[in-house]
Amino acid sequence: MRRPLSTLLTGTVIAGLGLIHSPVQAASGPTAPSASASPSASAPANTPAAINGRLKVCGVKLCNQYGKPVQLRGMSSHGLQWYGQCLTDGSLDALAGDWNADVLRISLYVQEGGYETNPRKFTDRVHQLIEMATARGMYALVDWHQLTPGDPNHNLRRAKAFFTEIAQRHRGKTNLLYDIANEPNGVSWSRIKSYAEQLIPVIRAQDPQTPILVGTHGWSSLGISDGRDETDVVGDPVRADNIMYTFHFYAASHGREYLDALDRASDRIPVFVTEFGTQEASGDGPNDFGRTRQYLDLMARKKISWVNWNFSDDHRSGAVFEPGTCDAGGPWTGTASLKPAGVWIRDRIRTPDAFPTG
Repeated sequence: MRRPLSTLLTGTVIAGLGLIHSPVQAASGPTAPSASASPSASAPANTPAAINGRLKVCGVKLCNQYGKPVQLRGMSSHGLQWYGQCLTDGSLDALAGDWNADVLRISLYVQEGGYETNPRKFTDRVHQLIEMATARGMYALVDWHQLTPGDPNHNLRRAKAFFTEIAQRHRGKTNLLYDIANEPNGVSWSRIKSYAEQLIPVIRAQDPQTPILVGTHGWSSLGISDGRDETDVVGDPVRADNIMYTFHFYAASHGREYLDALDRASDRIPVFVTEFGTQEASGDGPNDFGRTRQYLDLMARKKISWVNWNFSDDHRSGAVFEPGTCDAGGPWTGTASLKPAGVWIRDRIRTPDAFPTG
């Protein structure tokens, strides 16, 4: 959600399968698969992405290749320009094999020292991370992390260039999701809808099948943070098929009003929680695990997929690793290097059924 400018300048924190959620075999091989690797490369057998295959939106649910609703659970990277060193063979082996995560959100900031400073470098890094997630049987959620300015139309030209290349190269894969607008803010839903309806056909020209996620107004709060509500989206949906709408929350800041909006909206439109934290909206401060459990119980019951913010060692409480872990190369498995939020989220990904869902 909204983050103070000081947070943005120093690096912010970002940010499960219903059918299968078993540990996966750790991938071996070189540190980084080539960005020119085959776009039709498939996930290893008996991993979430292999078993569930290409996802699609069916009604208000995300469904697998057999048409069965599924819930993805996983982690988001931090901004690649700040914490790319936290995404290695070892850390992603742990995310897939120790955490049992289904999905990696690849957080590509557009501004704040990200994509716009070196489009070639950052696009190649995203190619690489897609291959690394694929090799481990996880879904790769490609996050176009526009944040400041809040109107996604500011980056429409850049988004068209980026997603054209990503979709063209990886359209043969069945483990992708495209998130085309992270947290629109200070902008109306009609402007966001216009952006989506200009960008989606460009992606579809290259990749007709991968689900596309669309950010909502008020920092992807379905408008709640702007004093609006989900009826803006429900009453005027994006004119496109196989899409979902995103919702973000930070449990210590976003209480019953936000939870109720998610509950109501998910009965009417397909929703994916592409970012949340157990702490305050700055990604820092005390954890509110009680409120977070209310959200996660709702999402488990309704099979709403989620991604936690974030898989890095930033000093804030929302980053799962203790500071210095990434530069030291781990340890990545177990809980010795994890902050309290990391321990809690890892447990929820690993053993979701151990938590009440009623």
